Order: sequence, then C-alpha cells, then structure tokens
Amino acid sequence: MDELDLLKRSDGPVTRGGLVRDLGELGLAEGDIVMFHTAMSALGYVAGGPQTIINALRDVVGARGTLMVTCGWNDAPPYDFTDWPEEWQAAVRAEHPAYDLLLSEADHNNGRLPEALRRWPGAVRSRHPDVSFAALGPAAHLLMDDHPWDDPHGPGSPLARLTAEGGRVLLLGAPLDTLTLLHHAEALAEAPGKRFVDYQQPITVDGERVWRRFHDIDSENGAFDYTPVVPEGQDPFEAIARDMLAAGHGRQGRVGASTSYLFEAPDVVSFGVNWIESKLAR
Repeated sequence: MDELDLLKRSDGPVTRGGLVRDLGELGLAEGDIVMFHTAMSALGYVAGGPQTIINALRDVVGARGTLMVTCGWNDAPPYDFTDWPEEWQAAVRAEHPAYDLLLSEADHNNGRLPEALRRWPGAVRSRHPDVSFAALGPAAHLLMDDHPWDDPHGPGSPLARLTAEGGRVLLLGAPLDTLTLLHHAEALAEAPGKRFVDYQQPITVDGERVWRRFHDIDSENGAFDYTPVVPEGQDPFEAIARDMLAAGHGRQGRVGASTSYLFEAPDVVSFGVNWIESKLAR
C-alpha cells in the first residue's frame, strides 16, 4: 500500500499531535505502564513513522509512565535445528552468535515498533533470548530485570510484572490476536493438555558463549488445543479478546484510521485464565 492510499484511509497524515489526542480519548493517561502492539499501516500514513508513534505515546504517559513491547530475537536458531544433519548442527553450535541485548534484532514479525523502542536511548531489554521484551521509562528495570530463563511467560516474567503493577495493554491498530499478555494467562491456567517446548539457544555467561536449554509453553503453535472451543479460522486469542470486550472489559476507539483497543492487564490475565480453564475443562 503506497502513501497516497494510506493518506486517503486516514483523511490525511497521522501526526504526533493527532495521535496524542486520539490516545487520550481512548483512555491512555499520564503515569500509565503500557505494553503496546502496533500495526502501523492500519493507522494510515504516519508522518515520521515509529519515532512519531513512540513520541506520541511518551507525550501521553508522561515522565512517570513506561512503555513496553515484545521483542523476541529475529535471528535465533530455529527450535528444530537439533533435527538437522550432524554437520549442520555442529556448524551452528560452533559459530552462531550468542543473543546480545544490544545487537540482536527484535523479531521482524512483530513489526517496526519493537525494534525502534528497544534501540531508543534509555530503553532496557530483558535477558531472555527467545522471549525478550523491552521497556522505556522509570519502571523499565522493574519490568525487565532477571527475566526467568524457564517458563519465561509465567511467574516473575515481564508479563507477570506488568500485571502486578496494574499495567495496561494497547492494541494500536493491531488485531485482537496480537494480545501477547494472554500467553501469561496460558502459563498460569490449570487446564488439561497444556503443551510445552524445550529448545536450545546460545547466550553469554561470564563472558563465554554457551548453549542453554530452555523450557516454556508452546507459544508458537499454541499452549492448548483450542479447536474444540474456537470456530474454525478464528485465532484463539481473538476469541478470548472478543468475549472479554463483550463482557465489558476494555475500551475501543479510533486512532488514526483504525480501531484500537485498551485493556487493563489484570483483567486480561484474570479473564484469560478463567476462559481457558472453563472452556477446556474435562
């Protein structure tokens, strides 16, 4: 989609000032700790791109507020590289660079904003290679430090801390299925058939590159089999989010050219855990 199409969708350029106005009307406020997901093209033509969006968010939450994004690691070795031919595995083990908080790019599938925020002066990135997050603001270290190596979506994770601090989640033009905080609900939910993965990635320990084994819920293919309770073709997180909105949790409004959503993190986790446990109970 070219710039003219984006301009038409949003009735002109989406500016920093316009975003500040729209975000305020949606309910984002000074002092908020907010994890945000952004589909920039859905907003229309954003004059200045990611820099404009981050500055607008900072304007709204102010000096006391903190912004958070999910990063991941774009060039992490694939989970299944241990199934490759022995010589291929040996080459990866010998020379694949270790995860680096500063140099390892955020997963490109998460869009441009996570990479932009994690590179912002003063931003803090968590230490977990596969499930890294980044934050900017006075609560950044509180959210990011000592990210658990195993069960990185569960207790003690940045998602858990966001929830404990009464944070919020903003879907800025992003679809409901991007509600990453529901992975924390999956990690906490006690329902049958929970699926896990074990994988290996290189990290740096005391200045040495080492391969470490990690254990987590299967956040890529689904921590649970939702097919019995979710209509075919619908993402499970979208189904949970729509039920949450129908129950009166969350706000919905127009930001730029697109519908955006604002949720309270404790509501997302509580509703998500109850939804999973009730729907998947045997």
